[in-house]
Amino acid sequence: MNLTDIRIETERLLLRVPRIEDFDGYAELLGDEEVARYIGGHMVRAAAWRKFLQQPGAWLLQGFGMFSVLDRASGEWLGQLGPWRPEGWPGNEVGWSFRRAAWGRGYATESATAAIDWVFENLGWDEVIHCIDPGNTPSQALARRLGSSNRGPGRLPAPYEDHPVEIWGQTRAQWQARREAPART
Repeated sequence: MNLTDIRIETERLLLRVPRIEDFDGYAELLGDEEVARYIGGHMVRAAAWRKFLQQPGAWLLQGFGMFSVLDRASGEWLGQLGPWRPEGWPGNEVGWSFRRAAWGRGYATESATAAIDWVFENLGWDEVIHCIDPGNTPSQALARRLGSSNRGPGRLPAPYEDHPVEIWGQTRAQWQARREAPART
């Protein structure tokens, strides 16, 4: 399958492989100190460009990477979310980061649900994790909404080995049981 054919559509969102036209939104995301605080920190545009290239590279070399998340109605780039497994990482992660304008609108939950479904269906992973800073309560809340639980402290590879992180996660069986459970009213 061609990478340009990989697309996930939800009610409001389009998830696809990153494209060059996504860079302005990405640079804005990393240029915002509050948004970038828990994902490696604020970056100037030139540094953001180099970091931006890692996701298309991951897709090309690993066959997966974070998706660009776009508003289906407007085409606006909202953030990135999806599978992530760099060398030395503590597990198969589904991670996320969204521009400030996208916060509080349910986009992360909607896109993460679709991405985790995609990961289990297409990558054959047996579990997913989320590496979350202990102070990042919004990401912890998202992990809980997704059905993940805090497994305790973890360790990231260099150069992030001194950065505190908690490993949240769940197995494929836990995810499937939750997805198949009747909705509560």
